[in-house]
Order: sequence, then structure tokens, then C-alpha cells
Amino acid sequence: MQKKKCIQEGRLLFEFPYGWEVSKYDQWSFYKNRFKDCCNGNKGVDFVAFSSDKCLWLIEVKDYRSDRRTKEIYLWDEVALKTRDTLAGLVAAKMATDHSEHGLAKELLKAAKIRVVLHLEQPAMHTKLFPRVFDLSKVRQKLRQILKPIDAHPMVTEISHGNAAFWAVSSVP
Repeated sequence: MQKKKCIQEGRLLFEFPYGWEVSKYDQWSFYKNRFKDCCNGNKGVDFVAFSSDKCLWLIEVKDYRSDRRTKEIYLWDEVALKTRDTLAGLVAAKMATDHSEHGLAKELLKAAKIRVVLHLEQPAMHTKLFPRVFDLSKVRQKLRQILKPIDAHPMVTEISHGNAAFWAVSSVP
């Protein structure tokens, strides 16, 4: 029996459906050793996934349940930059044949569709120390405006609002 693919990011465990190819893009050796620092620096999403219906999923994970956001860039702008840089990185990885991720990049770029997902965890209760800063619908709207040519319907998910994506997310201690 084929196992589901599970990937942990911080204190979150993502369980993807059977038949999906999933990888931690920001851990690729090509990204870390060659692409990250070229052209004055590039960013990458946390996961890239390829579903059985030939959809490329670019997934960024942010967990602010115990740490505040300290970056000055807007969250939606950060996700947009990571999306752009990841797509460029996949093309570069496909063209450079001398690394282990070449085949996966080549497969991912056969996608018929691209989807962008921000998985955003915030404290369950609003407190002064750990406020719920982001309204998910407003973040989704900003992402729609910025990412429209790539994905006209980006997703913003959170465990407490029910996962609207095709995979399961749970907290780990």
C-alpha cells in the first residue's frame, strides 16, 4: 500500500494525498548552494507539490502562534516575491542538469496549472502579547491582486478555519 507523504514545517505537519510529489523547496541543494544568492538574492516557498491532476502547488507556511511577525515587508508581498523567485528557481534547476533536483524540477514544470497557498497560523485568542494580526480574507484579497497572472485564486488556509486545501495539516508538540 502506498503511503501518504508527510512533511513537517516547524510545529506543523502536512499530510499530502497519495500520488502527490512533494518536496521542501527551500531545502533543495540547488536552491541553497546555487540559486539563493544569485541575482542579488532569491527567496523560496517552503514546499512545492505536484498533484495527480498536473497542478503545481507553491506553499508558504507562516506560524505566528508563539512568535510575532518582525519583518517590515507586507506578508502578501513576501509571499509574492517567494512565488516569483521559486518559479524562476524551478526553471533554472530544470536547465542546470548537474544536480539532484533536476529531474523533479523538470517534472514540476510540466504543470498545466499553478496554485499558490499561504498556510497562516495565528493565536487562537487575540491577546496583547500574541494578537491575531491578519484577517485571512484581506490577505487573500491582497494576494489575488498581486498574483493574478500566476494564480487568480490563491488560497489562505489555517487549521482553525478548516483546511480548504487538498491536504491535512495538524499541530505537533
